[in-house]
Amino acid sequence: MTAVASDLPGATVADVAVAPRQPRSRLLLYLLLGFSAGLPFYMFSTVLSARLFKHGVDIVLIGFFSWVSLLATVKFLWAPLLDRFPVPGFARFFGKRLGWIMLSQLGIFLSMVAMAFTSADTNLPVVALFAVLLAFWTTTLEVSADAWRIELAPTAEEQGPLTAANLWGYRTAMAVSSLAALTVADHAGWVWGYLAVALGAFLPLPILASMRRVDVDGESRGGGRGIALATGLAASAVVLAASLLVTLAIGSLVLSAAAALGIGPKTDVKTAVLVLCLLPFVIMAAALPWIVALPPTHWARRSTWLGPYIDIFWRFRYTVLPLLGFVTFYRMGDVLTLWGVKPLEIAAKYDLTTMGIADGFVTTPSSMAGVALGAVLAVKLRMPWALAIGAVCSAFGNWIFVWLWYAPPSGVAIYTATAIDQFAHGLEGAIFVVYLSLLVNPKYPAAQYAFLSGFAFLLPRLLQGAGGNIVEAVGYDGFFWLSGTLSLAAVIFLPFIAGAKPRPDDS
Repeated sequence: MTAVASDLPGATVADVAVAPRQPRSRLLLYLLLGFSAGLPFYMFSTVLSARLFKHGVDIVLIGFFSWVSLLATVKFLWAPLLDRFPVPGFARFFGKRLGWIMLSQLGIFLSMVAMAFTSADTNLPVVALFAVLLAFWTTTLEVSADAWRIELAPTAEEQGPLTAANLWGYRTAMAVSSLAALTVADHAGWVWGYLAVALGAFLPLPILASMRRVDVDGESRGGGRGIALATGLAASAVVLAASLLVTLAIGSLVLSAAAALGIGPKTDVKTAVLVLCLLPFVIMAAALPWIVALPPTHWARRSTWLGPYIDIFWRFRYTVLPLLGFVTFYRMGDVLTLWGVKPLEIAAKYDLTTMGIADGFVTTPSSMAGVALGAVLAVKLRMPWALAIGAVCSAFGNWIFVWLWYAPPSGVAIYTATAIDQFAHGLEGAIFVVYLSLLVNPKYPAAQYAFLSGFAFLLPRLLQGAGGNIVEAVGYDGFFWLSGTLSLAAVIFLPFIAGAKPRPDDS
């Protein structure tokens, strides 16, 4: 495979020309890591929306629940910790990156078990608590895996195969989780639906724990596997308990603030959401003249917490504004589909088993084909052309649900819509992951990828929370016409970012 070096920020012709093939073991590892992160994702997003809808929760309130996914948008707040600190115990044998991944898997399993035993949805604040914890540990796993991937594969030639393997695992796991949760819930109840997926979420942990010693990051290892596992589990118990208490405290404050502001199930939040979406751009535009003039010795560039993020703005200068505008719109269709598709299908009179079959048996081959083609396009084409193709496909992946809404309910209709949606968003997602990875400074892989990928989902996930208001205003057909059009709007930014290159590091 070949790539155009001028399209790859930070890459040289030599980097692209001599990039080695990825070892099969590394591809299998990222297939497993993608599966580990994808399995819980639907459980606090799409499946949770279906569960709440079936239990008669108001559509506007279901929209508010989608804000749980905003944790992935603000993951840059704790990503520097993952770059700087290892997990006690696990890191002695498995290394810093894999140590965080193993801790995250424990958090995912326990959070999903808790969601199973609160699945009657009679106490929505408690449901929200465990959904937030599940989202937090899923996001932490993704941050660790993304940072490790960028360290292992700094060029587009190397990124393509790893990205494809990761997304194949991720999207396959989402399909498996939806199939298992919805079909089991349809026949045995939501408790068993969530427990079935929780068991699947636990299975990758012993596989990772049995891996041979990992020395990729160059750190020395102390102690044996048994000592590392024992001390790591003890440290994990402390960290998991602390995360529960912190989440409970923050959640209580948020609920109290919402009550004080009079926010309830019938609150129209569209205007507030739009203001919040514009605010980051206003702040960044105001700060840019100061940032681009900072010398390497300035505290803001040397700070553990701020330095990685300041570096993005410093390296790309004023091009960073259209660049961030582009990444904000690019995944709009994909994210909004995750929230709206299950309520639409239920409202269109599809049962849970049919929905689960569509997700389980149609999603996997369709999304894998899309991911494979997207990974090839990201390497074979000039990046702006690949990105444009992804945006067009994403728009059609949303508009197909307008047709589904009006089509008479049938297996052919839902399977066709699912196939087109998953192929389109798989293709778009693979291209986007490669593009974001190449924007990252290798000095700060976890923090910068967390910021860029998190910022990419800020506007879509804020709009998810207003999804119920939008559906009430324009209907399900209007919702998917709008979401697809917003995703297509990303192409407007391409002429402004096509030649974006970071300036050399002066530190």
